[in-house]
Amino acid sequence: MDSPLTGYRNAPVELLRIETNLFNLYIQGKPFHPTVETLQLHRQAGDVWADAHFRVELPSTKVGISSMQVFSHQTLGLQPWDGGAGQTEPLFYETQAYELIVEKKQDLPFIFFHENMHLRQAIKPLGKMLLSGVLNFQNEVGLTELELRLHGEVLIKLQIEVFPSKMDYKRDYEVILREVNEQIYNLSFDFLRKTYHLTGLRETRHQSVTEFFTILQQVFQQLMQSVDRIKSAPHYKMRSESRKVEASRARRVGKENIAFLRKRPELFVQGQQQPTHVLETRRYMDFDTVENRFIRWALLRISSKLKEIRMHAAKRGNPDSVLLKKIDFMGSQLQRLLKHDFLIVGDMKQASLTLVLQMAPGYREVYRIYLLLMKGLSIQGDLFRLSMKDLAQLYEYWCFLKIHELLHRKYELVSQDLIKVNRNGLFVTLDRGQKAKMVYRNTRNGEVFTLFYNSLPKGDTTSTLAQRPDNVLTLKKNDASVEYKYIFDAKYRLNPAYEGTPYWGKYKQPGPEEEDINTMHRYRDAIVFKDHRNGEYERSMFGAYVLFPYPDEERYKEHPFYKSIQLVNIGAIPLLPNATDLMEQLLDEMIQDSPEKAYERSTRPRGTKEYYYNKFSGKNVLVGSLRGPSQLDIALEHRFYHMPLKNIADHKLLTQIEFIAMCQSRKKFQGPGNTGIHWFGKVQDWKVVRRGEITERPARPGTEEELYVKFTIERWDRRDQSIALGGRRIYTCLYTSKYMFDRAREIAELKLENEEDLRQWREARRMGKVKVQLDHTHVDLAGPVVGIRVEDQY
Repeated sequence: MDSPLTGYRNAPVELLRIETNLFNLYIQGKPFHPTVETLQLHRQAGDVWADAHFRVELPSTKVGISSMQVFSHQTLGLQPWDGGAGQTEPLFYETQAYELIVEKKQDLPFIFFHENMHLRQAIKPLGKMLLSGVLNFQNEVGLTELELRLHGEVLIKLQIEVFPSKMDYKRDYEVILREVNEQIYNLSFDFLRKTYHLTGLRETRHQSVTEFFTILQQVFQQLMQSVDRIKSAPHYKMRSESRKVEASRARRVGKENIAFLRKRPELFVQGQQQPTHVLETRRYMDFDTVENRFIRWALLRISSKLKEIRMHAAKRGNPDSVLLKKIDFMGSQLQRLLKHDFLIVGDMKQASLTLVLQMAPGYREVYRIYLLLMKGLSIQGDLFRLSMKDLAQLYEYWCFLKIHELLHRKYELVSQDLIKVNRNGLFVTLDRGQKAKMVYRNTRNGEVFTLFYNSLPKGDTTSTLAQRPDNVLTLKKNDASVEYKYIFDAKYRLNPAYEGTPYWGKYKQPGPEEEDINTMHRYRDAIVFKDHRNGEYERSMFGAYVLFPYPDEERYKEHPFYKSIQLVNIGAIPLLPNATDLMEQLLDEMIQDSPEKAYERSTRPRGTKEYYYNKFSGKNVLVGSLRGPSQLDIALEHRFYHMPLKNIADHKLLTQIEFIAMCQSRKKFQGPGNTGIHWFGKVQDWKVVRRGEITERPARPGTEEELYVKFTIERWDRRDQSIALGGRRIYTCLYTSKYMFDRAREIAELKLENEEDLRQWREARRMGKVKVQLDHTHVDLAGPVVGIRVEDQY
């Protein structure tokens, strides 16, 4: 850990001095940011500072610069600057204050201007000859412009670059910007592909070109029809043209001839009142409009893209002749359209969105198709505007999209509502006040989980104050009625743990703010689920984690707020573009956990009663054998089951048997799908009778006086998936719990009789097909479970 920053590194100095004929401009502030120094951000190889953009413009000829100096990290003082645009070292940081001073040389009404109203109002006059104020860019980073104006005219314009203080500009910030845009575009294309069932080439090297062609195939016919529709009624402007002709041949003579002839008296022949020549005005339709130039420009760009696609396709070792023919056909159709009279116009010099392009038939269709083809997205909200400004909001967006990316790598995206479509095109709904939901499926076991942004899952509420965490992940696990929910709250906050501070004394390294961890405790306690059956409230969040920007994952593993995740399931995870391993590991553990292990991560959340219910006390299911298909048919028809009383060693068990299941052995039930446990039913009544009294099925000779137990069944139910024999069978009868009976896939699993075996079995089964090893072929005669192993991986 570096020593605390003292002296010049923590004291304001002069960062910029510009002297002109009208004023002197100064900017003072700290040349270093303590967090940047602690984390060693914005460095290149060899501990060299990264480049920062700096530009000075003089739009007005009234101003002349006599000298300009910029602070240097090497000399720790001002150095001459040659003016114009170039690179300096980072001088300006977010959340840091800078004092701007304008010293007038003449009593002129200078005005400071910045697009941000708060910054604009921060610089105010001090007397007649001074402007001064403090600039703080808060969480806004990137390029910003400072202007000094006189009577509305810009005298000088400074373009500086504001650097982030908690992440590296090149390694993290620019990557976050790129990944946000890539994820939005990928989701948009997936939406189109699923909506329109697009199919086509998918090459990694030329992905954008092939995606363009994939979409073009679907909309090409509509594009042709739209341009042909424009041909029938193209947009035009009426223009007038005047030319000098003989008076006898003029067809239309307008008022413009008065001024024309007044200046040319020589056109009047002496002795005649009529001139020899006049101006003839002719009106005509001109198709050379902004809208028609745009249509031509769009068709030319599409044609150029097609040529690029053809070039890539022809370079293949065995080019697809059908594909080349399709491309050539599209190209020829585009050339046909370009020959229309209304498209023989000039080049488009400046694009503008006119009402004709938005509303006129044909024009609006071509415009929307072009936006779609060129990856154009209509952004609803402030996503891209904020992406270059508010870093805290951008980090929140990126965390949500990064979690989505980590999940989408391994699991199937079933649905999402981040990307929507309406009559105007595609819309991205990621915004401060908007909600989003991504649903995934684990293809290995069919489990479904959902990622919520800016909203709580259905059924969750707060009985006190409203709570809205950034991201909530809900997992619906097989064999569990409770959804397991986890909060991931993005916080663009980092405590750098300066030496001598209380944070350093406790943790000895950077980490999340303590108040953010307290917020996670509040989330888990405040968000509850109301059980409408009994009106009781139960905590529904099993874990809550802060996501914060910190690059050193290995070092952070020793932080108490990381270790606390294993203890109480509340803590913090570092998340940056080059620091995603801990987050990915945590997500994998959550999804792979068995319900028991997932429960044990938390402290008495929703589902407590279900979990603490002893799954093995009260073996209330009796699994009995059958003598043959005839016994099964009679039992199902008359809703009963019978067995010798001597097979029940402890007669007290009769009072706790609530269900009967029938096992169909391989020896008695021939044919595929006929073996195993298929049928079970709830016991309505039972009684001990002599075998001869059971008249539904005649007794074997000599057994009429034997004592039997006859169970009356309310209704026989068939299992959705039968319990397989797995090479084993039942000799007399087997006792198990309803909990295990509902979840077992092989009959040997009914022998699991303690919590440790259950946990091992559940976790192993999530990895693949499980084999429970016993010491006897007959399950009811076997001793304790010998072992549990994964037989086949998913």
